[in-house]
Amino acid sequence: MGLLTIGGFARAARLTPKALRLYDEVGLLRPAAVDPESGYRLYDPAQLERARLIASLRRIGMPLAEIRAVCGLRPEAAAEAVDAYWRRVAADTAERGRLATLLVGNLSGRGTTMKQTLTVRHATRCDAGATRDSNEDAAYADERLLAVADGMRGPGGAAASTAAIDVLRALEPADVPAAELLALLADGVDEAHRAVRGLAVDPHQPVTTLTALLRSGSRVALVHVGDSRAYLLREGELHRLTRDHTYVQSLVDAGRLAPEAVAAHPQRAVLVRALGAGGEHVEADLALRAARAGDRYLLCSDGLSAVVDPAAVREALGGAGGPDEAVDRLVALAYAAGAPDNVACVVADVVAV
Repeated sequence: MGLLTIGGFARAARLTPKALRLYDEVGLLRPAAVDPESGYRLYDPAQLERARLIASLRRIGMPLAEIRAVCGLRPEAAAEAVDAYWRRVAADTAERGRLATLLVGNLSGRGTTMKQTLTVRHATRCDAGATRDSNEDAAYADERLLAVADGMRGPGGAAASTAAIDVLRALEPADVPAAELLALLADGVDEAHRAVRGLAVDPHQPVTTLTALLRSGSRVALVHVGDSRAYLLREGELHRLTRDHTYVQSLVDAGRLAPEAVAAHPQRAVLVRALGAGGEHVEADLALRAARAGDRYLLCSDGLSAVVDPAAVREALGGAGGPDEAVDRLVALAYAAGAPDNVACVVADVVAV
């Protein structure tokens, strides 16, 4: 078969000539030849497979720069790249959905949580664990702020976790509207990052994780850096609110490691994000949620989450009693699993006044 005109090739590829001209201009799909007299683009039928791949990737919303990279990969690697892209899209879509729900509630005035006055009952524990002779974890809770930080073992680790939480504690007196909570928390985590960097004693730079919830009325803002975690127990279902910023989690996200293999991976504790690490700024995960009466939140360091199965965590959180009893059960589970690391946890119940 000879070369196809741009119109014929567009019909065969189920594209438009306009799209093909764009792909030519950005270097994604060059024509096989250009008629010297008319300037018409001519395509080889062998290019149809690439054209259809580009069209499919465009339909799922992939940017042209990423499409160019995918088209240069072998099929297996290309499949991994597409899977990783779609995971990011799904996470972003879910977060946008939550924010849209909050906006609808704010604008309509029909959200049930807006008609209640909420408060928080809480408990904290911060244990060294069964094998450590020092404790670099820190935990804090009151009606406005819940926070857990896990300093890296070594010089300055305990000071780093404490400094990070102390910065957020200074935010508590600020009486801000719910819509400004995320901006307030974003500024707070930047300040905490600078505070931890300021603890450096050359050549050692201490670092710490930080996971915190800041509440204003029925709105809760979440900030997360590192591999400490936040969970929500709502109507008996346990929801994990954070994603670990670790090397092994990046492998899972890219489809290169099965989730069940994370616990046994030798580099499972290697962080890719932490306060104090990197340059002048740190990338933090931020989210805004609606709190409900009956919610129970858990914030914990990996001294708990790395050794206790999520099903056991859910059972301990859902047991009888208040936050104090729940904290005791969770720490007991960590010790039953050997408690090889420091264990910090905060349990908080949202109640209607």
